[in-house]
Amino acid sequence: MQSSNDRLREAGAYDDPWYDALASGWGEAMGAAAPAAPGSPPPTRQEPGNGTPAGATATVTATATATAAATAEVYVEVQESVAFREVRSRYRRFVVPAGIGFLVWYLGYVVAATTAPELMGRPVAGAVNVAMLAGLGQFLTTFLLTWAYARHARLRRDRAALELRWLTQERARARGGAV
Repeated sequence: MQSSNDRLREAGAYDDPWYDALASGWGEAMGAAAPAAPGSPPPTRQEPGNGTPAGATATVTATATATAAATAEVYVEVQESVAFREVRSRYRRFVVPAGIGFLVWYLGYVVAATTAPELMGRPVAGAVNVAMLAGLGQFLTTFLLTWAYARHARLRRDRAALELRWLTQERARARGGAV
């Protein structure tokens, strides 16, 4: 039985080159060939001394090293670009103030709960006291901060980050890198 992901992939629904790619350096050998087509037999591995020419292993290692160096150069170039710095700047301008604000709010709640029990125990409505409202406010703040972060990322960073990803992919392929 074919999974829905396989059907979508065959239909061309996934245009993202990273969708099915292994993370660089994870689960693949240096200089490994591209995955075989579905339904074809798996490739056989030839070890030195089992029919592999004497210098073949050194050639594969040198090619893999050159490919890795070319790919690393691409990533360094992109990392030093103005577009990358702008994406990182947008990220920091949101995360740092939001993280500090939330940490101050949380520590304020903890400090108030330990140093001012009479304030936190003051009834607000029936059995509901200030501590309960502040505790529920912590949950509410968490959800609001998560929503705000996702919205900020979607509106201010995702498109630029995707463009950088495509640029990196194209440059690495142009230089012979296997990204």
